[in-house]
Amino acid sequence: MASKSWPTLMLLLITWPGSTHCNGPTVDPPEDLVILDPGHFGHLQIRWSPPASLVNMTECSKRYQLEYFDTYRNSWDAIRMSRTEHSAQFNLMKDVRVRVYTLLSGPCTNGTMIKSTSYTELVQKPSSTGVVGTAVQDFVCVYHNRQYLECNWGGNPKMPANSRQNLYFWHKGLEQADECPKYLISGGTRSGCNFTKKSLPEFTDINFCVNGSSPEGPLQTTFISLEIQNHVKPETTERVHLQSGPGKQLQLHWESPVGSIPGHCLEWEVEHKQEGPDGKTASKLISTRQRNLTLPSNHDNQKNCFSVRSKLHKYCADNSFWSKWSRPTCHPEKKEVAPEPGWDMVPIYVYIALAIIAILVLLLCVGAMKISRQEKKPDSLLTTLCQKFSTHSGGGLRRQENVHLHRSQTCHLC
Repeated sequence: MASKSWPTLMLLLITWPGSTHCNGPTVDPPEDLVILDPGHFGHLQIRWSPPASLVNMTECSKRYQLEYFDTYRNSWDAIRMSRTEHSAQFNLMKDVRVRVYTLLSGPCTNGTMIKSTSYTELVQKPSSTGVVGTAVQDFVCVYHNRQYLECNWGGNPKMPANSRQNLYFWHKGLEQADECPKYLISGGTRSGCNFTKKSLPEFTDINFCVNGSSPEGPLQTTFISLEIQNHVKPETTERVHLQSGPGKQLQLHWESPVGSIPGHCLEWEVEHKQEGPDGKTASKLISTRQRNLTLPSNHDNQKNCFSVRSKLHKYCADNSFWSKWSRPTCHPEKKEVAPEPGWDMVPIYVYIALAIIAILVLLLCVGAMKISRQEKKPDSLLTTLCQKFSTHSGGGLRRQENVHLHRSQTCHLC
């Protein structure tokens, strides 16, 4: 008897949990799913209500699984929570897709967690307001040396004349959106925004909205979201040192640019230009994480020049901009010979000043002599000085006239 009951008991133990799972309770998906836009340019609020079938159920705990499509990463994100609302970042220029499931666990489910087989979904289309083809193009923000942010955009060829663009921004530190503190003007129209005097937080989404108006109607709106630490452009490297080492080697080293960027976050690119005796130049780029290089110099009559630039390494930022190239540092250095000082180095205004003074003195002398003659008064001090000047300066001329007369008389006597 025991041998016959044992297989039956085992069959019951195997099939009983499965039948409970398959024929156990089910749960409905949430209801009243809505997406609210508080005016934060893509940071939306998602809300829903528990299914009506679970309103009076208190012995089991209710949770929810929210899934939304991240258009920035092109993938679905999922999060489980007990609350009935959540905020997430979306690109308002693309479809906003959200779906939510109900999760139920507790005594009513025999201690297991069950998930609603269906979900409640909501798809929100982007706004189609604005004159078609008038959205700004090539919106780029650069975080200069982690000191200030500058954003620029380009106009659309279809943008009507006399259009006016506006930029607004929002992040979690602001209660409401704010407008650009200082617009950049190009060709009489707004082409960017400078945030030099506006502090913006790092490691948080900053949402931008560029819209505007035109004689033909409102412009199409452009939405952008970014974290500014991923858009850093380091300062130009100023101090680059080059010297010759043992064995005809060139030793190059440089200093990190001044600023708040940690040195370990920078990677470098070195441009090496080598000019041969025939005047031809060969160029190559060298990437490095160090701030020094040692290179062989094969020929004494070659000229080697180096320039350095930097950007943030991928371990410190998702993206970065290259800095400007440093000034070339060459070996051997070109020595400039300073010109010898001469009269041609005297500024022209010195000659002009001397000429004016000479003319004034001459006019004063002539005027004083005329007045003295007309009034027949004793010579003034200025007239006396002028006559003495004339006597000394004209003595040579009178002597030359006397010599000429003497020679004429001598010839006449002969």
